[in-house]
Amino acid sequence: MKEIELRPAVEADFDAMWAIFQVLVAAGDTYTFDTGATREDCHAYWFGPGVQSFVAVMGSERLLGMYKLVANQVGHGNHVANASFMVDPAAQGVGVGRMMGVHCMEEARRAGFLAMQFNFVVSTNLAAVTLWKKLGFTVVGTLPMAYRHAQLGYVDAYVMYQLLSDPMQWPA
Repeated sequence: MKEIELRPAVEADFDAMWAIFQVLVAAGDTYTFDTGATREDCHAYWFGPGVQSFVAVMGSERLLGMYKLVANQVGHGNHVANASFMVDPAAQGVGVGRMMGVHCMEEARRAGFLAMQFNFVVSTNLAAVTLWKKLGFTVVGTLPMAYRHAQLGYVDAYVMYQLLSDPMQWPA
């Protein structure tokens, strides 16, 4: 079996990233993007200023998924990271999301982030909610009926949070 590698995204990855983005956005069950989101919107999301994007590739030939890491807020909130993940539907269920989640938390710590927050996890996205809970995230808030799901109508979204290090060790 070919090895899965996680590495920083490069411009040459964008066509494959765009293809995954289009499929997941069109499904209307996990992302807030409108189905009319453009290639330029996608590019800005994954390669915009201040964005660190990473890809999971198999055998250096097939892109399986991607994630982006950013500060959740500016200024006095910039010690908290935020991230977004997309896994090719053909690669879901085999651990790519978990691998990227663990990698993302390591990268966040390496970048100096002290905590991580997901602002909008669709409650019906059970694979994501379960994964994030297994990786130590807690639902700290529920946004009632905040997501318009393509099949289910209005469903809740969660705010999920995790400390990345012991607050007693944080800088003053």
